[in-house]
Amino acid sequence: MRTFLVLLLLGVFASWVICKPTQEKKGRVQHSKDLSDHKHDDSKDFQYDHEAFLGKEEAKTFDQLTPEESQERLGKIVDKIDSNNDSYVTAPELLAWINLVHKRFVSEDVDKQVLMSDKNHDGSVSWEEYSDQMYSHLIGEDQFYDVPDKERYRKMMKRDERRFKQADKDGDLIATRDEFTAFLHPEEFDYMKDMVVTETIEDMDRNGDGSVDVNEYIADMYTPETDEPEPEWVKTERQQFKEHRDLNKDGKLDRSEISHWIHPHDYDHSELEAKHLIYESDKDKDDKLTKKEILDNWNMFVGSQATNYGEDLTRRHDEF
Repeated sequence: MRTFLVLLLLGVFASWVICKPTQEKKGRVQHSKDLSDHKHDDSKDFQYDHEAFLGKEEAKTFDQLTPEESQERLGKIVDKIDSNNDSYVTAPELLAWINLVHKRFVSEDVDKQVLMSDKNHDGSVSWEEYSDQMYSHLIGEDQFYDVPDKERYRKMMKRDERRFKQADKDGDLIATRDEFTAFLHPEEFDYMKDMVVTETIEDMDRNGDGSVDVNEYIADMYTPETDEPEPEWVKTERQQFKEHRDLNKDGKLDRSEISHWIHPHDYDHSELEAKHLIYESDKDKDDKLTKKEILDNWNMFVGSQATNYGEDLTRRHDEF
């Protein structure tokens, strides 16, 4: 009997690890179609570039390789990127690759979530299936154990339900794969943009006035230590708020200003990253890269045991 109870509890705890509500994956939904959760600062590390070029999960795999293995596999990827086989990688080819990597990450994430939630195996996910998978063990009243802060999970479930209904175009509370993708990755879909704005305001608006002032804006990204002087980057963000975020100069961000911030019309992360990688690696300044130029700057494109940043191996070394 004791063995049975131990196994039962292990199963319960495992389900807690696997089944996390969408809001616990990140602080909130992405502000735009960004390519990495890491800050893009090449003076510190290249983790942003690694995740943009490889994808978030594959970047972790490369971090476990030796430099020699990493460069060998990078060479194979370069051959794939060179779609016209002219021995050069151009900005459009690199952009196409980065977009492919991003789409693959989204698709694989949706595959995992569908596998967990689609109980009747019909290829779609109902709200009942999803909420049962994600929340029943957290807020169920008939459990023999108690989960701390059930009310917080109830609020999270209500917020997920609102987003699910927005993604569910026909209103039948059964999400097709495309609708389920819009639910999990609303930043990828135009018809979900307003929901991204709403959730961003809810996450940042601490005084409940429906807008975001500069202190709320800073508090979302920085928590000061006792007697710690404000870092320069925080001062720069305050200036960014004043000069570029607060368009009407009233000291706070309304819905339209937040939408302008998180959905910039003239900012394409993938295109900028493609140009950045070429600029940093193009030794002869002909606006295209040879395989040698890429391999000479390999640590910007990929990681290895010699250049990793503490990431754990999360999947086996399949060929990319």
